[in-house]
Amino acid sequence: MQNPISSEKHTALLQRMDALGIRESDLLEKFVRGSGSGGQKINKTSNCVFLKHLPSGVAIKCQMDRSREMNRFLARRELCDQLEAIRDGRAVAKTQAIEKMRRQKRPRSRRSKQRSIADKRNLSQKKSLRRRPSSD
Repeated sequence: MQNPISSEKHTALLQRMDALGIRESDLLEKFVRGSGSGGQKINKTSNCVFLKHLPSGVAIKCQMDRSREMNRFLARRELCDQLEAIRDGRAVAKTQAIEKMRRQKRPRSRRSKQRSIADKRNLSQKKSLRRRPSSD
């Protein structure tokens, strides 16, 4: 089987890693079994790549392709993206957006629910006073 990554892309990735100061000796690389859809092949082979940059502590887990070599390439590219985002300050905005979504999806507390129901009840009573008087 031939290598799915062209030599130009591979050299471009190596140059990008050099520019960011990422050395292969700074990387902890593990191959783990994948999960999710994909059938028998995913369940039997360890083609999911776990990559950790030891100086910064950034960890990447990549299982985008069935090929281990392709996943290694994609994990390194994702690591470069993350380190550039941290360097440029874009990572803070990304983590803030993730935290905002987490807060929005979190279930409401009991106190918050009670307060919301009380507000609805008050509004209902106010609206009932707007009705026309009955003819009784």
